[in-house]
Amino acid sequence: MLSSERVKQVARACGADLVGFGSMDRFEGAPKQMDPRYIMPEAKTIIGLGFRIHRGLLRGIEEGTFFAGYPAMGYANINDVYAPMVLRQVGNFLEDEGYEAMLYQNTSVRLGSGAGQAVSPELPKPDVFLHFRIAGVICGMGEIGYSKIFLTPQFGPRQRLAFIITDAPLEPDPIYEGGLCDRCMACVRECPAGAISADKTVKVTVAGKELEWGELDTFKCGVVFQTGAPEYGPFLSDEVKAVVQDVINGTPEEMARITTTYPGGIWNYLREKVPFIGKAWDSYHHPGAMDGARGCIRACMIHLESRGVLQNKFHNKFRQHKPWSLGSFGTDKM
Repeated sequence: MLSSERVKQVARACGADLVGFGSMDRFEGAPKQMDPRYIMPEAKTIIGLGFRIHRGLLRGIEEGTFFAGYPAMGYANINDVYAPMVLRQVGNFLEDEGYEAMLYQNTSVRLGSGAGQAVSPELPKPDVFLHFRIAGVICGMGEIGYSKIFLTPQFGPRQRLAFIITDAPLEPDPIYEGGLCDRCMACVRECPAGAISADKTVKVTVAGKELEWGELDTFKCGVVFQTGAPEYGPFLSDEVKAVVQDVINGTPEEMARITTTYPGGIWNYLREKVPFIGKAWDSYHHPGAMDGARGCIRACMIHLESRGVLQNKFHNKFRQHKPWSLGSFGTDKM
């Protein structure tokens, strides 16, 4: 019989930095539209693969001098190039052993989760959406931090995930006990969008374990993640800075004005008005990610490294001087 350790050896040899296994019954209670058992009813195991985001890819944004590395190599390359190659090789191995492999990459749902018509009344609509962070928990790879970012003991917030659903009966890893996130709230304080609530949380129960994270304003996050806040957006015109500030302020009047002013969607507006974002989409089909995950990844990473709880250690501290700010819009948060 195929062993779990053998599959892990193959996955690591193919290029995965992290590997974990979860049993499909851990998805019991998942919303129908997010239950991967509908994708492969005979599946026994979900295999989680993790790919590190190199800390150096955040360096240029931290210094304010090179913004392309993170979205190109820390996003697009992992999601659309490297992870799919590893998925394919591990999938080949499983098929050669006589087991089916359903490969699920990070951008699989970009074509439209739940956008189709259900082919029968008892089935969810295509496409079924796999909640990557919850799947990571199910595979025993780590925990969901307060910011809703997935954290692992190896890299903290610095990885992206991909999955294989298979009928191979592999031994599941235990659910990670947690303890990385100590609710320091650095993610809340340093999120330039103010997108993470300090007091409202979301709670779900997965495989008998309660998970909790801060309520996330996905609209604010989605805009500022691409542009940076006005004081952290060196590629933004004054016009775009004003729009982004309205999003951050988030009053009903400002949101109504944005909806009315940009009927084609603010996402198209940003692609048209911010060349950096437009060229990122044209070049590698990912957003510009100019914010550089200031709160949810960088602040979290700095805090976890200061506690010495991560396995991937460095000779030098990441933040070596006061963070820069353009300081041209409102009060300097830093």
